[in-house]
Amino acid sequence: MSNKKKHTDEQQPEESIEGVVESSTDAESAGAEMGDSDVAGLQQALLAAEEKANNNYELALRTKAEAENLKRRADQDVEKARKFALDKFVDSLIPVLDSLDMSLQAATGNDESVVKLREGNEMTLKMFLDALQKNGVQQINPEGEAFNPQLHEAMSMQESTEHAPNSVMVVFQKGYALNDRLIRPARVVVAKAAVVAEDPVGGKIDEQA
Repeated sequence: MSNKKKHTDEQQPEESIEGVVESSTDAESAGAEMGDSDVAGLQQALLAAEEKANNNYELALRTKAEAENLKRRADQDVEKARKFALDKFVDSLIPVLDSLDMSLQAATGNDESVVKLREGNEMTLKMFLDALQKNGVQQINPEGEAFNPQLHEAMSMQESTEHAPNSVMVVFQKGYALNDRLIRPARVVVAKAAVVAEDPVGGKIDEQA
């Protein structure tokens, strides 16, 4: 009887140790499972944060580019307004310049009063043109130059043996531009090649001769 009790007492500590070991193992497994879950959650949160940061960065870049484009367009508009604010003013002065030009052409002769009038008009016109030039106005006087449809308006064409074909023979009215933008084209007569007729004898006759 006493031997059986002694044997039972010897088995109880072993069973207790096994229970503790099993409990410890279960706790470790549960802890490992919870740890893996936390890591996965953190990785997902990190990926989401990185994606949001990238989106915000791209948005910031687009916003900056749009702001720079707006500033550049505004600067261009201001520059155009500054350059061409005188358009209408210059256009209103062109008839005055035409009048001074015509008065110079009409002031012919060697009479003292005519000479003084011509000199006065020349000086006035020069001062006028100098003042306009300082503000970006250019006069277009293409006599003898090749005809340019971008700057010249052909009023007529005339045959000529003294001028190259398609060159400007006569300038009726000078043209004007403001900062390289045309205000009024020069109105001109354009030369064309003279027609050469056959001489009945066998030679050639220049109709302009």
